[in-house]
Order: sequence, then C-alpha cells, then structure tokens
Amino acid sequence: MSYTETRQTDTSEVHFGVTVRDPFRWLENDPRQDAEVARWIDAQNALSAPYLQSLPARDVLERRLRAIFDHETATPPVERNGRYFFTRKGGLDNQQQLVMRSGLDGADRILIDPNTWSDDGTVALAEWAASADGAFVAFAVQDGGSDWRTIRVMNTSTGTILNDEVEWARFTSIAWHPDGSGFYYSRYPEAEAGAAFSAGIEGHAVYFHRIGSSQTEDRLVQAPTPGRALLHTADVTPDGRYLIVYTSALTGGVAVTVTDLSSADAAPKRLVESYEDRWTLLGNIGAKLYFATQKDAPRGRIVTIDLSKELPEISELIPERPDAVLREGGSAVLGDRLLLSYTIDVQSQVERYRLDGTFDGTVALPGPGSTGLVRGRPGNNEAFFAFSSYDAPLTVLRHEVDANRTTVWAEPEIAINLDMVVVEPHFYSSKDGTRVPLFIVRRKDGDGPAPTMLHAYGGFGISMIPHFSPAAMAWVEQGGVYALANIRGGGEYGQAWHHAGRRADKQNVFDDFIAAGEYLIDRGITSSGGLAIHGESNGGLLIGAVVNQRPHLFAAALPAVGVLDMLRFDRFTSGATWVEEFGSPSVEDEFHTLLSYSPLHTIREGARYPAILVTTADTDNRVVPAHSFKYAAALQAADVGDRPRLLRVETRAGHGAGKPTDMVIEEFADMWAFAARWTGLEVKVSD
Repeated sequence: MSYTETRQTDTSEVHFGVTVRDPFRWLENDPRQDAEVARWIDAQNALSAPYLQSLPARDVLERRLRAIFDHETATPPVERNGRYFFTRKGGLDNQQQLVMRSGLDGADRILIDPNTWSDDGTVALAEWAASADGAFVAFAVQDGGSDWRTIRVMNTSTGTILNDEVEWARFTSIAWHPDGSGFYYSRYPEAEAGAAFSAGIEGHAVYFHRIGSSQTEDRLVQAPTPGRALLHTADVTPDGRYLIVYTSALTGGVAVTVTDLSSADAAPKRLVESYEDRWTLLGNIGAKLYFATQKDAPRGRIVTIDLSKELPEISELIPERPDAVLREGGSAVLGDRLLLSYTIDVQSQVERYRLDGTFDGTVALPGPGSTGLVRGRPGNNEAFFAFSSYDAPLTVLRHEVDANRTTVWAEPEIAINLDMVVVEPHFYSSKDGTRVPLFIVRRKDGDGPAPTMLHAYGGFGISMIPHFSPAAMAWVEQGGVYALANIRGGGEYGQAWHHAGRRADKQNVFDDFIAAGEYLIDRGITSSGGLAIHGESNGGLLIGAVVNQRPHLFAAALPAVGVLDMLRFDRFTSGATWVEEFGSPSVEDEFHTLLSYSPLHTIREGARYPAILVTTADTDNRVVPAHSFKYAAALQAADVGDRPRLLRVETRAGHGAGKPTDMVIEEFADMWAFAARWTGLEVKVSD
C-alpha cells in the first residue's frame, strides 16, 4: 500500500537523560485552525475509505449490523409524582428520545426528540433529570460528540422550553433542589474564543441555577481546588434533604461532602476526605445515609453514617464478602429494603437485605448476565433495573419490593436468532499465574478454530460486565468467535484488581491480554492467523501496546480513540486527570514506565505487524485525535511489514457518547470487514 508521506520535523526533547523524538508533533494542532492538519486528515481518509469500501464482506456486514441494531431499547424509568420518565431509542433512530408516561400503564408522550435537532443526527440528549414534582425536566444537549454541554429546561405539562440556558457544563450531573426552584450542575469557566476544543480541566466547580434567572447569577456551591485537577459532581438524596457532592481525582475513589438542604444556613460537611476509595450513596432514611464503599473493603461493603449525631461515625452494616464484589451501580435503598448487586466471577447476583442488614433472599433474574441502572426510592414499593447479557438484549425489569416479585417491563425484539448463540465462561492463567476470566461467544453449530475478535479494556477500575452488543452478534452470526477478557486494571474483582493494573503495574494489563490471545490459540478456539483485537480509549492504548510487544500474535488490530502518546497525554484536555491512573511523565521513574509501553514510542522496526485500522473522531475532546494521528503517521513511516496501517477519521463525532446510530453502524462495518479480510472470516448472507 502506498501511503501519503507525512512531513517529519526534527522536534525532540530530553527527559531524564533520554532523548525523545517527536517528528509528528505538528499533528497535535487543531485541524479547524491548521489547514495542513486538515489536508492530512483528508488524505488519510482518501486512502482508507476506498480500501474499506472495496472489502467484499463490508456490504453484507453493514446490512446485518443495520438489521440487528434495528430494535427498540428503553431504560429503567424514573417516577416523579406519578409521572414516569425514561429514554427510548426506536429502531435505527440516531439518538434516544426522552419519554414521559402518566401512570405506570399510561400512554407514552415524547418530551424531547433529538433526532429533529440536526440533519446529520450528531446533536444528542445527554444528562437529564426531572424535578421532584415532575413539573420540569432539565436536560443537557451534546453537539458533535463533544464533552461540552448546554443545559435547558422544559415544562413537562406544556412541552415549552424555558428561556433558561446554562453553558460550559462538562463532566456534569443534574440534581434538582427538592422545592423545584432550580438545579445543581458542574461547569468550567467560559473558554476563550477558539479554545473550547483544547480546553483543560482545571477549574471544575458545582453551581446552583435558579429557574428564571440568568446563568451569571448562578450560585457557586463547590469551588475548584487550586493546583489539582479534580472533578466535582452533585446529587440530592431521594427525599430531597441532603445535597451530596462527590469529588474525584480519577483514582477510582471520591471524597464526599454533604449539605443539609432543610436548613437555610447549613454549612457543607466533609464526610470523606480521601480520594482513594469508592463511595456511592444508596439512599437515606432520615438522617441515616447508606453508602456502598471500598474503604477498608476492596470488594465493597455497606456502611451507614448518622448525620443526627454531632460527630457522625461510619458504622458497618453489611461486611465485605470474600466470594463476591459489590456493584454500586446496581444497588440502592428501595422501599424498606436494600437491593444489592454482587458479581461473582463477573456475573450478577441480586440480593435483598432489611435495613438492619439482615439477609432477605435473592431476586430472580432471567439468566446469567449483569444488572444495573436501578431506579426507585426509599418508601416506594416499586423499583426498576436493567438486565443484559452477551446473548440477551437490554431488558427493563420491575421489582415489587414487598412481594419480592420481578416482572418484565420492557423487552426488545431482535432480528437475529439468539438461540443459535452460546456463551461460555472460561478462565486462563496470565504470565504471573493470575487467574483471569474470559467469556467466549460463538455459534452453537461452530466447529473447530474460527476467526476471533478479542476485546478488553483494563483500566480505571471499570468492569467489563456481560452486555448485549449488536456488533458482536454480527461477527458471531457469520461464524466468528467474540471473546472478552476481564483483565486487571478493571474492577471485576474489586479495588485490588484495579490497582494491580495501574501505574507501575500497567504491564500486568498487557500480559493478561496477551495471555488471553495465547489461550484462544492454544485451545484451538482460533488459529494462529485468525486473531483480531479491538479496544477503545484506554482499550485503544491496550491494543497499541500489545501489538508492539507481540506483533506476530495478531492478524488484525483495531485501536479506537486510543491514548497512544503516553509522554504527552497529560497536556491535552482531560488528560491531566489520568495521571492518577497512569503515572506522570514528569516523574522520573513513572516516565520510564510510561516510555516502556507507550504505543507511539515502542513501534518495532523490522517486525511483521498485523493489519491495523486506527479509528478516531475529529471532535473527540476526551482523548484528542492527535494521539491517533501521530500513531498512524509513525506506523506508516515504519518498516513493520506489508499489511495495511490505515487511519479512519469520523467527522462531527466525539469519544463515543452521542454518536449517531448511522455512524456507529458504518464504523463497525468498516472495522469488521477489515478484520474479516485479515483473519479469514468468510462472510455470507445470514441464515
């Protein structure tokens, strides 16, 4: 393949006695302001687009992806004063709608339909919250995949959009004051003209916006922390009594501040000082707060804090379990019970407890899988939560607390025969002997080694729990195997699993993933020339690193929106917050660790590399596209074999959230066709 030659400069720097060349640094410039970078992107797309369009499998894969994506998906509803609010995405809609239902069995009414907001489908509904009386909804608008938000307010009875407009919100939640007078949100100072895309993350703060007022009158609630890249988000307890502010350094944990909203002059009280441990409020009964935390319990436990006491103390209610990990996102105080979601070897088990910590049985689930997004409140008898698995699309379940009865509230119909799919849990040993889970999804009628797509993430304590993926199904339907490795760096086995894959121990993440690839080949699940790998964001870093370390192991690699320059990641937008996860390039021993695996800096000249398709988006201001630009340019300039090294740049798309369905389908069609070409997957018309 003939690549467009990319201009190289003699840019270099010396760090701790090491000279680091950076010949493609000019690609860090914003293409909206640098014509040369814009032309370079056009040239890259002009190379990759015809190649991808010409792949024989692409049209079939696109048709099947479109058919499998074409199903209605709803999220668990939020009940406010007899009104139920939930999001719904119908068929091939580019964006999800916000829907309101009066009464559990009432007629649905579309409140907000972002599909009408833009011709290209790139303007999305992001965060939203309904006021306690259901009279108003505050909602965030996301444009072109950017992390920036504009918050508006709707009167739910009339459908009128109020004049209130809150700008420069970013990394925000929305939490209403109990009297409905306004809401709490997080924002940055207004960016300088032309600097919004590249703006850093210093100055994050929580404000209160009063309905009917100008944003200039908004009250500062949680001020920025000078000299620290901290994120602050607000929540209000279900009864409206307490404002909770979480402060995160992206260490996997948060500090917690509480304010009693029932008192006009109450001062904020810091309950948790350290940022090292997870704390999630599950609910409150009066002045008693129920938290899930990893403090002194790496796998999680339940504690209470009684704010009626002059000196509130942490009291353990339900201790850490040695056999399971508590999932904060799937747990809550509901009715007069605690509903707790545990994972055992990465599969969910939902349990009930009385408020005194007494075990009260389990909740029946449709099958092996995962639960999350619990909606309900103390004192109410009904709750809703989501269930999904690799072979089960997202289903909303309604749980009657008093009767311990669970029924299906919303379940989609999928244009694929899921009975032909089998999900197999495996375990394998990593380089140091660590036992790592691996899920394998394949056709029941599969026989012998098959082209395999291996996926993982491995960072920030994020667990890769079982979930339904139309893209995975499109690959499996064609006879391929889809495999997901629950490697270290995630939270699948609690805080210790996360810490074993960060900072100085990041190599464990790569070793775990490489061992997964070896296991798939050694067990005959795939062949030595049939393994493709895929990862996004931190997972894109993973793919870039393992390709450099074991290029011959893989047939095709798909690093997406990846963190690929580990010596300069902290200089772009939100990258400064990742220092707690990766370490700092400004600290000598951490610099050497980062340099040892940085995908941009460890490309192996003379090695035979797999086929590589790098994907990114031009408005990604989470992991800026310069990472992918510089990495692709370096790959194309290197002597790493004759397989293609292509770059695909999406326009008006960001890091992933809010990406239109059409764009998602087109991108997966390109990636899967590329992987099929180089793993030997024979794509055919479906059964």
